[in-house]
Amino acid sequence: MTEQAEQTEQIAQAGQADKFWDRARRYVARYGGAYSPVVIDRANGSYIYDGDGNRILDFTSGQMSAVLGHAHPAVVETVSRSVATLDHLFSGMLSRPVVDFAERLAGTLPEQLSRTLLLTTGAESNEAALKMAKMYTGGYEVVAFDRSWHGMTYGAASATLSAGRRGYGPWMPGSLALPTPHPAASPFRNPDGSHDWAGELDYGFALIDRQSTGALAACLVEPILSSGGIIELPPGYLTRLKEHCERRGMLLILDEAQTGLGRTGTMYAFERDGVVPDILTLSKTLGAGLPVAAVVTTPEIEERCHERGYLFYTTHLNDPLAASVGLAVLEVIEREGLVERAASLGARLHRGLSDLRERSAVVADVRGRGLLQGLELGEPGGGRAGAEDRTEALVDEVTRECLRRGLHVNIVQIPGMGGVFRIAPPLTITEAELDRGVEILGEALDAVAG
Repeated sequence: MTEQAEQTEQIAQAGQADKFWDRARRYVARYGGAYSPVVIDRANGSYIYDGDGNRILDFTSGQMSAVLGHAHPAVVETVSRSVATLDHLFSGMLSRPVVDFAERLAGTLPEQLSRTLLLTTGAESNEAALKMAKMYTGGYEVVAFDRSWHGMTYGAASATLSAGRRGYGPWMPGSLALPTPHPAASPFRNPDGSHDWAGELDYGFALIDRQSTGALAACLVEPILSSGGIIELPPGYLTRLKEHCERRGMLLILDEAQTGLGRTGTMYAFERDGVVPDILTLSKTLGAGLPVAAVVTTPEIEERCHERGYLFYTTHLNDPLAASVGLAVLEVIEREGLVERAASLGARLHRGLSDLRERSAVVADVRGRGLLQGLELGEPGGGRAGAEDRTEALVDEVTRECLRRGLHVNIVQIPGMGGVFRIAPPLTITEAELDRGVEILGEALDAVAG
């Protein structure tokens, strides 16, 4: 192709892109934040591809969901077969895939977690879990972290305290906040200067007791707060939290939308602490990028709720398509040893990110577990006037530079907390792809910050 022909082609492509974004502005409602400036045409493995054919390494697994990468053959085959034979039924009907899935899921969990409600989204699963806790306990008050994110439906959104609070009127009565145990930000300190998370937790519940009407129902938390900035609960925290809940007759609900299914190097993040929740909610990773979610609880809780008339009747409850996909995901994770793979690749990722921290003055922290890690940026001497605005500008520039170089990363921006790159590649990513992603991130940091 001649130089003139190439220029003509580029002009034509630019014109098509302008038309696309014009149509998007006319017909697509915005729902928060800005769209990435690329149009994605397809995805495969660890990569997504834009309309110009550029390959972009996906360091977020889509929306932190595609643990098997994009277009995994087992998922493609399962969806194709299920759509052709059995995809959707009346919610009062049961099919073999649903029972097979529930049995297989129970086999990955502690014995007492054996009753599964199959749903489609994370918000829906948290909504169902909260209604279950309220029905079981007779209470209505729900405790969540002050940096929490549990979904956009009303009950789940009422327990989401990190964003989206203003402009909608009153939230669900009984929504109470617990301080997030963020070691760098907490004012609670031991005599040696270390984070006094136990004192912080006890103080948080002392405040909750003062606010409570005596109708505490549940505490809903993530083992690693993802949208809150990749904040990992300290070892021992879940044990003490469960004790506080039991003392008050509350249920402990763990939201493992992003930490479940091997992401952190164990099948479920709670395994590290040996604490079994009363209710577990799963989504995102359970469908490997497709809409599959579940609530799992004990026979005692399920039976009492049923006796009292528990109702959560939705259009896609127990759909065989969702069950088939969830079953395929569980089988692939076991067959390909992806839990162990996430642990080893997570150690490799942490070393790479820690190297970036050593060489870059703007990398403030590296934290996380397995293939869910955060790299926090911050201006040196971050307490100076205007530092927060400068950090925001920095992370925006680094994000754009990463995309220009072929890497998609996601930034969590919580006021007063700098900017945190949320890194969650597929569990199927290769070592070379993982290393290349860290390399591109380093190149972008060097290009922007020097």
